[in-house]
Amino acid sequence: MEDKKTKINFIFKFTLVFFMLCWAPVFSQNKPDALVLYKNGRYAEAIAVCEAEIKQSPNNLDSYVVMTWALLADGQYQKTYDMALAGRKIAQTDPRLIATQAEACYYLGKNSEALKLFQDYISYAPNGVRISSSYYFMGEIYLRMAKYRHADIAFSVAVTLDSFNSLWWVRLGYAREQIKEYRYSLEAYNKALSLNKNLVDAQKGRERVLQRF
Repeated sequence: MEDKKTKINFIFKFTLVFFMLCWAPVFSQNKPDALVLYKNGRYAEAIAVCEAEIKQSPNNLDSYVVMTWALLADGQYQKTYDMALAGRKIAQTDPRLIATQAEACYYLGKNSEALKLFQDYISYAPNGVRISSSYYFMGEIYLRMAKYRHADIAFSVAVTLDSFNSLWWVRLGYAREQIKEYRYSLEAYNKALSLNKNLVDAQKGRERVLQRF
């Protein structure tokens, strides 16, 4: 009798383990994926999923990262900043969180802090996916500060890394225009127009610069 009970228990446990192994992937597939939601532009849903994940696992760094991406894309800059700061308590030098915190600072008008964070991102992730945009944002911050030569350098690096971004060429042309480098400014405006002939700012900039010759 005892042997029969032992056998039944073994069969039950084996069946339970087999069931869990077979159906676990199905259950996981039904669980919302925050990253997929974010990539599909469903930011509010991605944020909600990340909040639930963080509540369940407070040290889940990836949840913090995806949440900051979704918040940033949704224009919630202060919340982006706060969440990035919270995530960096887990991993202080995580470049993904540094990048989103930097961009949040930029949109919040915290120029000096944003500049420092973009520089940190470049140091920690010299081959990161946001390197070119980091230099672009630095250029914009330098324009705000009226540091036009610094802006020229930052935008120059940005377009070197991404030479097909027409808007960045426009900003480079503008920075060079401010330091009276009209020939090089014209080259930048012309490059922008070669990429997109309908850019009004590039057209106007080119007209202004041509009057200087």
